[in-house]
Order: sequence, then C-alpha cells, then structure tokens
Amino acid sequence: MKGLYIKTYGCQMNVYDSVLIENMIKPLGFNVVSDVGKADLVILNTCYIREKAVEKLYSELGKIYSSRKNKEVIIVVAGCVAQAEGKEVFRRAPFVYAVVGPQSIATLPELIVKASRDKNHVVNTDFPEIAKFDKLPGECYGNSQGSSAFLSIQEGCDKFCTFCVVPYTRGVEYSRPANEIFREALKLVANGTKEINLLGQNVNAYRGEFEGDVWDLGKLISCIAKIEKLERIRYTTSHPRDVHESLYLAHAEEPKLMPFIHLPVQSGSNKILRAMNRKYTVEEYLEIINRFRKLKPEIEFSSDFIVGFPGETERDFEETIKLVEKVGYAQAYSFKYSPRPGTPGAEKEDQVPEEVKTERLLCLRKLINKQQLEFNQSMVGKAIPVLFSDKKGKHQNQIIGKSPYMQSVCVSDPEGKYRDKIVNVKVLEAWQNSLLGVGFSD
Repeated sequence: MKGLYIKTYGCQMNVYDSVLIENMIKPLGFNVVSDVGKADLVILNTCYIREKAVEKLYSELGKIYSSRKNKEVIIVVAGCVAQAEGKEVFRRAPFVYAVVGPQSIATLPELIVKASRDKNHVVNTDFPEIAKFDKLPGECYGNSQGSSAFLSIQEGCDKFCTFCVVPYTRGVEYSRPANEIFREALKLVANGTKEINLLGQNVNAYRGEFEGDVWDLGKLISCIAKIEKLERIRYTTSHPRDVHESLYLAHAEEPKLMPFIHLPVQSGSNKILRAMNRKYTVEEYLEIINRFRKLKPEIEFSSDFIVGFPGETERDFEETIKLVEKVGYAQAYSFKYSPRPGTPGAEKEDQVPEEVKTERLLCLRKLINKQQLEFNQSMVGKAIPVLFSDKKGKHQNQIIGKSPYMQSVCVSDPEGKYRDKIVNVKVLEAWQNSLLGVGFSD
C-alpha cells in the first residue's frame, strides 16, 4: 500500500472535504500516514480566507519539496487557494502535479492517475453543472469520524460581502437533497457518531428538496433529531439574513439541538455593515439575538468580527465595542481586515493603516477574552454534560471533551471509560480556553 498524507487548512468545510478526499483516494491503493516523509501522495487542502494564505501555501510546498526532492512523490494542491491560483501554482511550484478546486474534487482520482501516468501538470477549477455531492460515489459518505462528525448540507454563497472570496471559490449556494443528508446521518450514527455538526457556508440558507417539497434548516434539524442514537446536533456557519421561524422553534423545542449559535456580525457599525454589503443592521441583529434568548434563555452566542475594514473610523470601531458589550459573547473570533484580490473591498481607497488595525484588534480581543473568561468561570460548581472523544489532555490520564457551548473540558479518565461518551461533569476550575472538572454518575 502507498502512503497518503492530507493536510487541511481553514474551515470545517475543508475538514469535511478532506474526509471525502480520503475516502475517494484510499480505494486506489493508499493508506493514510501522519508523516509526510512516508507519503507517496501529498494533498494540501487549502483555505483562502485568512491573510497571506497564498504565501503560506508556497512556503509549505517548498518545505515538502526540499524534504522529498530525491524521492518520487505526487503533490496535489486542492481547495480554495487552488481555485484562486489555478495554473499559477505550476509556475511558482513546478513540482506540483495537480491543482483542483473545491467544486471539482470528485475528479481527483482521475487527475492523480493522469498526472502520475503522463508526468505532466493537470488542473480542474471548473464549477460543474452537476454538484460535487452528486458526482462522488456513495461510499465516500458516512464513514466513521468518531463521536462527533461533520456533515455538509449546503455549500457556496450568494451574499457577495465585499470582503469575502467564498462566492468566487465555492460558487453559488447549493443545498443537498434532504433524503441524502438523512441517509448520511443514519450511516454516521450507525458508525458511532453521537454528535453531528451540519455545515454550510451559509448553513441557515439551506433549502433542500424532499419529495417535491422544500425544507429549511429548522425542518431538517427536526427530522435528523428523530434518529434514535443521535444525541447532539449543531450547525455552522449562520448568516443573520437567513435566520427563519422554524429555526427559532427548533431551538425552543428540540433538546438535541445545542444551545449555542455561531452568528457572525462582522461589525457593530451600520455604516460599515452597508459597506460590507451585509444587508442587515445592528438593530436587526440584536432583535435576532433577543428573540433566541426569549425562546431559549440558556442559549449563548459566538461571532466573527473584522476590524479595520476600509472607511472604518474610531467612532465605527467604538460602536463595535458597544455591540460586544451589549450581547456578551461566550466566544468570538476577531481579525484584521485583509484585502482579498478580486473583491470590492480590496479596491477601496480608504484603507485603514496597519498600525491602527492592530491597535483596534488588540482592544477588541481584550474585551472578547474578558467575556469568554467570565462565561467560563460562571460554569464553576455546575454540572454539565460533556461529549468526550479520544483527545488527550496535557496531563497523564487526562481526556478532553466538549460542553454544549463548545468549551474544552478536561477530566481525569485513567480507565478510559469516558471515551466516545457523554458524561456529566462537575466543573471545578475555569480558565480562558478550558474547564477542569470531575466526571460522575447520576
């Protein structure tokens, strides 16, 4: 058997795609290896969202080639950087065999065979009329991912936010048929999954067909929740414009749906939201937050923020701070605005100086970290259900699981009896990024 090494960058959608890629390639005679030095086939599944993503890719390619230049190895670049760069990858890294975009991964086996046979560059960055989910063989789906699994239900984006490349790298919004999703969920649960995280670039924009009807995310969740041995459901990432009535009701009525929503707002300034083409206001965002909290008082939120978007003034940034203070996030992610080639934001003339972006980011993160620590500390003394996998902690016999609010929870488990189970844990201590507790039986 030959060695297959896959390195995944970026979002959970890429993690899911890498699972599909692995399931496609293994039948060609490959075993997954964790050491790139033992690989005959190396696939880098890339992300284009973060700053300097392209340069990081070429740096990684250079390291791999330098370490393997005297050995035969097929190197493939997949994902969103592959979609954006195309044949440019071959110019800068001529030792790469194949480049494939995220919508064309179903063609990877034939691309790899062709590249290996002809010793020549091959590329596929098309947006096929037939969705990639329909072109992949059924055996790619539902294989074991452990106690917690990703399941992609929607891909692409029609929002065209002025800072974002997703519509250009992932294409237009596409929703998988509900019956296909349900079958995959059944297979995952049969293989030991207890928690399913439904994925989409705009997951709550899901509009999937089922026997002539169209289901939204709330209805899909209600259906999946009927799977007997499934214990937890999550979904990410949502867009404020696509929150709908059945999703509110799902959170109010479905106990398997976790009381935690990632709802990116990006800015607390209506002026900047308009410039970003987000098509909602701060007031509308707060209405969504308040409605969820009214229906489900224990619900908590995380969010994304971009600081230093072109035209952002000190007053605009202060409005973001006020929004964070008003909502009180359990977690949040914040980044400096980074121009992405080909997006409208990159063409704006009123770019914010780098030193100003850095100063604002530090200020925002200080507040976010304070809120996260306070939320974690509020758990001390409480008993919470924690889903454990096989992830080990820093100390001997320690295992790490996830709370309903995605907090990392560490407990001692010398006998290994908590692995792949949901266990009640009494929280003893809390820090910025984790909780410490002790498991107990009812």
